[in-house]
Amino acid sequence: MTPTKTKRKAKSGSTKWNPNIVVFACNWCSYAGADTAGVSRIQHEPHFRMIRVMCSGRIQPGFVLKAFERGADGVLVSGCHIGDCHYIFGNERALEQFEKTKNMVRLLGLEEGRLRLEWISAAEGARFAEVINDFTAQVRKLGPSPLNTGNGER
Repeated sequence: MTPTKTKRKAKSGSTKWNPNIVVFACNWCSYAGADTAGVSRIQHEPHFRMIRVMCSGRIQPGFVLKAFERGADGVLVSGCHIGDCHYIFGNERALEQFEKTKNMVRLLGLEEGRLRLEWISAAEGARFAEVINDFTAQVRKLGPSPLNTGNGER
């Protein structure tokens, strides 16, 4: 997991900063939803690194904090809709873990807008694209993470 900073020319000729986003996606729903978006050729922002996990309930605060430490400007955790978890109550555990993670991120002095939890099913390719576009725009408005020192070490 080594996000990289990218710049590209905007239409006006200036460079546009693109955030590094890490997405933790459950294998059964969210990852499949991202795949559906790709197979359906639904356009979305490409500035994210996806990490496939068996269940969103397995995402511990340390995983998210490590992503920020390694250069992420934003982290998205996504899983099955409540009541549809393949592991019965894994997404309920994800909600509990997310609340702990949110508190830790707040303690670090990061804006809450850099962290998001979403429920996306395998059939929701368009929703995945919408969420990733919205989250990228939100993080872009916040600018680079204050944890990024810019020294190139990630």
